[in-house]
Amino acid sequence: MNITPTASAVNLINTAQHKSADAAHVIARLPMQKDEVGSSEFKSSDIIKPVISLKEAELETSAAVKLLEADKETIGSLLDIMG
Repeated sequence: MNITPTASAVNLINTAQHKSADAAHVIARLPMQKDEVGSSEFKSSDIIKPVISLKEAELETSAAVKLLEADKETIGSLLDIMG
C-alpha cells in the first residue's frame, strides 16, 4: 500500500474533525441553568476532557497543514531539479 504525505494529512484532518465534533457534542450536553452560570449537576471537571480534545484536534489539524506544506515544497523542489 502506498501512503503519501497528502493521504496522511487528509486522514489526520478527518480524525481531528471527528474528535472536535465529539468534544463539542459533549460540551453542548453539559447541564447549564438559564443564567448560564451552571447547574448544581455541573462539575468543572466534566469540561476538562472535551476541551483538551478540542486542543488536540487543533494541533492535529496544524500538523496536517504542515505535512501538506512540506509535501508541496518537496514536489516544487523536485520539479525545479528536473526542469
